[in-house]
Amino acid sequence: MTAATVAADLTNEGVGVVTAETSQTLDRGLRVLKLLADTDHGLTVTELSLKLGVNRTVVYRLLATLEQHALVRRDLGGRARVGLGVLRLGRQVHPLVREAALPALRSLAEDIGATAHLTLVDGAEALAVAVVEPTWTDYHVAYRAGFRHSLDRGAAGKAILSARRTPLAEPGYTLTHGELEAGACGAAAPLLGVTGVEGSVGVVMLADSVPERVGPRVMDAAREVAEALR
Repeated sequence: MTAATVAADLTNEGVGVVTAETSQTLDRGLRVLKLLADTDHGLTVTELSLKLGVNRTVVYRLLATLEQHALVRRDLGGRARVGLGVLRLGRQVHPLVREAALPALRSLAEDIGATAHLTLVDGAEALAVAVVEPTWTDYHVAYRAGFRHSLDRGAAGKAILSARRTPLAEPGYTLTHGELEAGACGAAAPLLGVTGVEGSVGVVMLADSVPERVGPRVMDAAREVAEALR
């Protein structure tokens, strides 16, 4: 950028104004990250060029910049994928997601009289990031934020897997019994339509079976949380 261009981009108070060129570059970089986040197999420079509608030279420059910040990596075959630097940014996401989900979780816990939770995918595991216990019950399941388990065990993880199997349809809710704790039942429904967030909302209770009304109520809570995150 020349000195003349810089001068043209300053207001009378000397405050810099973001140029259209800078904004366009940032926009393209963010679009690259979103495209890579939506694929499990990565994308080539040619594929990114076609999806972005720009030439390959522009894509090479975008990828080089993103690689410097570890936000993108390229494998031996030249396919670009999301880099580990995104994980550092992602650590700050959980508190924001938790805060947005708490009102719906409180309502769910009080309504059902069971411990409500928001669970997100963390690698190959399900991670409870927010937990709300009911205030009026004599006893309930103690469930803590930070609890992890495999995705194929427990209602929370299985609800997430059900959404993966049926991405174009609402998969409903999942019920389990005794998979994570003896004598405890679980009901969970996946979060749907939230870009970049894969998870579920559910309850866990001490019972022989889950009451009939719990499943639909959990689905309603999952919709409320999804709406709060959009």
